[in-house]
Amino acid sequence: MEDVEKVLGFVKELERLKDAERTAWTGNGRRESVAEHTFRLALFAFALAEDFPGIQMDRVILMCLVHDLGEAYAGDISAVVGEDREKKLQRERLAIEKLTVGLPELRSKILSLWEEYNRGESREAMLVKALDKMETILQHNQGKNPPGFDYQFILSYGKGLAGWHPVLKAIRKQIDKETRKNAVNHLA
Repeated sequence: MEDVEKVLGFVKELERLKDAERTAWTGNGRRESVAEHTFRLALFAFALAEDFPGIQMDRVILMCLVHDLGEAYAGDISAVVGEDREKKLQRERLAIEKLTVGLPELRSKILSLWEEYNRGESREAMLVKALDKMETILQHNQGKNPPGFDYQFILSYGKGLAGWHPVLKAIRKQIDKETRKNAVNHLA
């Protein structure tokens, strides 16, 4: 068992994710937090569990929970910015290591899931990556976006990640339909 005080320290540090803002807005016009995104992503995956037989949903849910842990210190960088992938991964890894100081077993488990997600090769990681992008688009579709919001970028964002499974394709098709509608309404 890990040291209880260190586990509590880890959990306390996770509060940072409640304050780490993303580049999406909620329906009432405030910035979404990383914690809110992570929570909804995990429930999104859980809601689709029966549509993905043969996929280890426990790994999927855990991957959803750890995929953005590095943003506790590093913050969220918009995909529009196009940050260097290796620099981003290095920064996030260091943040995860900082979060898990003194918790070697937990660090190993979290980093293993985080690395699997970032490689995107397992079916579990492919599912999380696709849902991660679609949850982000859903938030942009629900949120009060600023003037000049780039809906065309959102229509292309992570598009290819949904192509490997018919359920994901159907969800993406519906989300893209909503995005196109929002783009037209946004111009009006």
